[in-house]
Amino acid sequence: MGPSALFAQEDFIKPLPIKAVQDSITAPLMPAPVRRDTVVTDSLENDSIQTKSGMLTDKIKYKAKDYVKLSQKDQKIYLYNEAEIYYEDTELKAGVIILDYIKNEVYAGRLKDSLGNYSQTPYFKQGDNIVIPDSIRFNFDTQKALIFNSRTEQQAGLGQLGSDAMKVYANITKKENDSVYFLSEGKLTTSKDTINPDYYIRIRKAKFVPKKKVIAGFSNIYIADVPTPVALPFAYFPLTSGRTAGVMMPTFGNDPDRGYFLQNLGYYIPISDYADLTVTGDLYTNGSWGFRAQSVYAKKYKYRGNFNFRYENQITSQKGFDDYSRGTIYNIQISHSQDSKANPNSRLSASVNLGSSQYYRNSLLQQNLPNTQINNLSSSISYSKTFPAYPSVNLSLTATHNQNTNTEAVDLTLPTLQASLERIFPFAKREGIKKGAFQNINFQYDLNARNSISTTNEDFGTAKMFDNAKVGARHRIPISTNFKVAKFLSVSMGGTYEDVWTLQTFNQRFDEETQTVVTDTISGFDRFNQYNLSSSLGTTVYGTFNLGEDKKIQAIRHVMRPSVSYGYAPSFEQYYDEYINGVTGDTVSYTRFQNTLYGVPSRGQSSNLSFSLANSLEAKVRNKDSTKLEPKKVFLLNSFNFSTGYNFESDSLNLNPLAITGGTNILDNKMSINFGASLDPYAIDNNGTRINTFNIANGGSLFRLTSARANISYSISSEDFNPTRDREEYPTEGDIYVAASGGRTDDLFGKANNFDESRFDDEDELNKENPIYQNKIPWDLRLQYALSYSNTNRQNDFTNNSLMFSGNVTLSPGWDVGVSSGYDFKGKGFTVTQLRFRRDLGSFKLNFDWTPFGDFERWYFFIGIKSSLLKDLKWENRSQPPPR
Repeated sequence: MGPSALFAQEDFIKPLPIKAVQDSITAPLMPAPVRRDTVVTDSLENDSIQTKSGMLTDKIKYKAKDYVKLSQKDQKIYLYNEAEIYYEDTELKAGVIILDYIKNEVYAGRLKDSLGNYSQTPYFKQGDNIVIPDSIRFNFDTQKALIFNSRTEQQAGLGQLGSDAMKVYANITKKENDSVYFLSEGKLTTSKDTINPDYYIRIRKAKFVPKKKVIAGFSNIYIADVPTPVALPFAYFPLTSGRTAGVMMPTFGNDPDRGYFLQNLGYYIPISDYADLTVTGDLYTNGSWGFRAQSVYAKKYKYRGNFNFRYENQITSQKGFDDYSRGTIYNIQISHSQDSKANPNSRLSASVNLGSSQYYRNSLLQQNLPNTQINNLSSSISYSKTFPAYPSVNLSLTATHNQNTNTEAVDLTLPTLQASLERIFPFAKREGIKKGAFQNINFQYDLNARNSISTTNEDFGTAKMFDNAKVGARHRIPISTNFKVAKFLSVSMGGTYEDVWTLQTFNQRFDEETQTVVTDTISGFDRFNQYNLSSSLGTTVYGTFNLGEDKKIQAIRHVMRPSVSYGYAPSFEQYYDEYINGVTGDTVSYTRFQNTLYGVPSRGQSSNLSFSLANSLEAKVRNKDSTKLEPKKVFLLNSFNFSTGYNFESDSLNLNPLAITGGTNILDNKMSINFGASLDPYAIDNNGTRINTFNIANGGSLFRLTSARANISYSISSEDFNPTRDREEYPTEGDIYVAASGGRTDDLFGKANNFDESRFDDEDELNKENPIYQNKIPWDLRLQYALSYSNTNRQNDFTNNSLMFSGNVTLSPGWDVGVSSGYDFKGKGFTVTQLRFRRDLGSFKLNFDWTPFGDFERWYFFIGIKSSLLKDLKWENRSQPPPR
């Protein structure tokens, strides 16, 4: 029986002289020296059969469960049922193995029972490469193999960023050597289903290099075994593990204002084990183009960060047309963080987001709706150093940037130097408890010096931005002490000394010739100093109302924190000068420190008394869980605060308005309520000016409501109705902030997606297929209502009255639908609205985002393979933002 007869049929065991006993197959009697369940370790050089010398370099180890037959006539060894052979780095397991020790070849295949079912599929491993075929023929000398219906899995991906498995199937595979295989009628897929993949790439002929590449001829995609017109005359599939350089496929499309385009054409470069670089660009047929560079770096226990640079040259229409225009926009993002273990006494960090004010709104590529709602760009780069020896000193050097995208005003500090000295108690020991006012006397020292620049988006980056730069320094020495009075009253007393330095002052004079006031800039060092004194008295009062342990609400506790504080500052008239206005004849007072960095010396004696009262209300509630004996604490009112003050030095309107703020969480902490109001005790005249007459004496109420605000947010989801869900009793109230991608965390302006990055969100847990889905439909809903009222001049106007909402529904496993919108009751119109559709198709992902109306009307559609190995197999289309 030759090898061709062995592999010519699926049931290649048939030619063997065996009869059915187990699984309808009966084996002949075993030779006397061989027993069942015996492991035979042999060297063919020691066998009675003469072999070719020098061909095998190691022992062949083999075993089988049912029998091992040595046939001198056929010069073969037959292994049956759970057969195994080991030679050097080669391992072969199968239902049946035939070893030809003359040709040094091995044949392996499956077992077939009387019902036609196959079992014990061959398992072939050589080095790190594993192949699972239906049958295999392998030569130990040449290392060549012929494999039928092979299946192998290649781990490949992006190293730290994630990995994917490429499954390689082939009807016939020829192993040429350790690193080259030739495939005939193969399939490539990343589908998790290895039996019936939902998609695959059919290749007729290919060269396969494990863990490196597949080079194929004509290839096309099959979806559910149905061929698609997506095909290529030849194809290259990288299978390398870790990060490797390569081309990034672009997106094709057409823009009516800029012509046909290629977007995101680029190249990926792994610079080292710790850093990479991605360069992409856009090309439009009308001459518009864009460039982007992104680098991500990380070193364990040292640092991590990234750098993004984006630039677009935007051209609308064509030269010679009336609507032709040209403009450029850019954006720079830098993030750097240092591991605290790297150096506990010094730290370098950076968070930069700067560029053109209209970048997010006008970018041709950025289709991320929440980014359009960014009104502020800010940056900070800082280095800090601590000298731990007593008294410790902290130094920091910081450069900041703040940019208003609406007004295009830019404020920078280049740089800010801060230094602070540890708090020192000169009259107390460093260890131990400090008692009394004398031992608690302490002082500190801090320095703040900076170079402040105010400019515009147009002048930013040019020499003009330095024209109005201000340089100065402020030294502060706060001194304080605290002690108890009558056990329950906390008293604190102290004062602060300031010394302000500046390198530029401004002198004012009246010019007789021009009859105008002239301001002269005087360069050079100058300084002023000032000080103030303060004291405060406060306590905490607890009031508990016990209602009974048999009640649902067992007790209510009211906590009040009243405080009274007094502040005094003398007048520093010595820093003020006068001149006579020749036009009006008035004497005008001024200080040369006007418009300097740290303000002007205080003029006029200040003496203020302030009052505040903070309240909170909580209840002890019997726990619904009978296994828990302790009652649950629930806040009824998180805060309810009052504050006002009295100015002793003012000749009128001494009493400050009464400020009221408060907030609470209700409905099992799903609804958050915050409110505030300002109440003025004084009346106003017909011109809206405050007069020194109490409002009640003017025929009104005790207080006049001048402003009020309320903010209500509500969040609920299907998980709230899950009785097994763990809930925090006191969740921390999170502030709404702009995330790194530009979107708010509450998705009230839509989901944040960066379509210029070919990455997918990790939604496997959310969209995990569940065969028993029943009638559960996960959903979530967020509402936020904002109301503002103003009545400073009897206008009785609601300046803001809007409701925003966002919700998501998982209709079925893998089907998600979401909407974000709102309504402005004052402006009588809808806010930014977005409809979202997500579909997880197993190996594919489908996205559709649509903003149906408004200034940011747009849509985006994407369908593509989720695996990073084949992420370029995609189709996407999007609308382009209109010219602005």
